[in-house]
Amino acid sequence: MSRSSFLFTSESVSEGHPDKVCDRISDTVVDLYLARDPVARVACETLATTNLIVLAGEMRIRDDLTPSMEEIETAVREAVRDIGYHQKGFHWQTAELINRLHGQSADIAMGVDEAADKEEGAGDQGIMFGYATDETPELMPAPIQYAHQILQRMAQARKSGERPEFEPDAKSQVTLRYENGKPVGVTSVVVSTQHKQGFSPKHVRELVRPIVASVLPEGWFPPEEEFYVNPTGNFVIGGPDGDAGLTGRKIIVDTYGGASPHGGGAFSGKDPTKVDRSAAYACRYLAKNVVAAGLATRCTIQLSYAIGVAKPLSVYVNTGGTARVDEAKIEAALQELMNLTPKGIRTHLQLNRPIYARTAAYGHFGRAPEADGGFSWEKTDLADQLRGLN
Repeated sequence: MSRSSFLFTSESVSEGHPDKVCDRISDTVVDLYLARDPVARVACETLATTNLIVLAGEMRIRDDLTPSMEEIETAVREAVRDIGYHQKGFHWQTAELINRLHGQSADIAMGVDEAADKEEGAGDQGIMFGYATDETPELMPAPIQYAHQILQRMAQARKSGERPEFEPDAKSQVTLRYENGKPVGVTSVVVSTQHKQGFSPKHVRELVRPIVASVLPEGWFPPEEEFYVNPTGNFVIGGPDGDAGLTGRKIIVDTYGGASPHGGGAFSGKDPTKVDRSAAYACRYLAKNVVAAGLATRCTIQLSYAIGVAKPLSVYVNTGGTARVDEAKIEAALQELMNLTPKGIRTHLQLNRPIYARTAAYGHFGRAPEADGGFSWEKTDLADQLRGLN
């Protein structure tokens, strides 16, 4: 029996967190290739540490469209500059860049590519999950949504010059109290933010306070003793200079803050033929439409794939007992409304576009769909058709 009253915590990290710097760089490379060739194949991993950026991975693109080493370097440095790193230990202009990107394995290409006698197959085996809940307007779990928003607003204040004391590296953590399965208040908030030298913990706390208050619902600010800002004291050395970063290490931050299962695959650095990314987006899209249609108050969807095989091996819907219609009926309807092969997902959501660098921080889900196709998986354009199942 599931509990109806409990505390639940989620965390987020800023765009300047070392791992998120790497996610941003990897997705910048994805965008660079897709802008040249919408069917380019990209698998880019990034490592960042003190004044060093290392790229590694596999690419496939027409020779005449291949970005030069100089173009890749320019794009990477501009991404780091946009994040805000111009520090002695990690500077967008002076950090050493090692590029070890190379061609895609012919064995993988043979198994995945579409041919006269076979459909395009999945780029790897794997299981992907998507989730939606009606506890926020974005149909996201409240703890992760608030944690993201705190850091987004801090970044906006830093970049606008309103809060020049802040530096790019930051983390947040929000704990909510649930009663009868619904969030009713915040019990604690933790924010750790890199800051310029010379500011006391008390000063930084008061800079963070109004930002947190602006995010949380009225009356939900935690007790003073449960409002933690830079609990270790000083946080001047941060980013890749303070802690090495790698692509794909913040997968729970990227999704639902632990409120839903995660298949294990990271998103950043992968072109949309990789079902780790595209099928996870499809799962979110379908789960969100189920909740938006009023068929359930929360919904988890799982898809599974085998490398080189087009059709999903399984489609699973779990509404945690909140469904207003039979879950098997929802499963069948979703497969009628959307082609869940890798190519079908990319076509439906129009994923072969350079829309990925913007996803690298503050969550891949719970964002507003954008005019150029960014966050297309957040649309609820299937909801009207699904309402007919009621």
